[in-house]
Amino acid sequence: MSSIQEVSAEELAKLFHHYQEALSQDFTCGPGPEQVASWEQTPQNEKKRMIAAARLALLEMAANERDGKVDRRYFAKPGEADWGC
Repeated sequence: MSSIQEVSAEELAKLFHHYQEALSQDFTCGPGPEQVASWEQTPQNEKKRMIAAARLALLEMAANERDGKVDRRYFAKPGEADWGC
């Protein structure tokens, strides 16, 4: 798996758009198959918004990774686990 720093915000937005469109029919929340817009057909302002959102998500993930703020609410911190049944 690539590190967060190696992921392009534009590539992430493009993949997200692809899967969002592909899954929209399964969740009946999007256009029909004849109305699905490819990334190339997506308006430029929508592309820019998606890329900006992807960039912010990557920055937040990198900051959390760097600060050790990984949300592990179901796992005890080292040395804090209660063992036994």
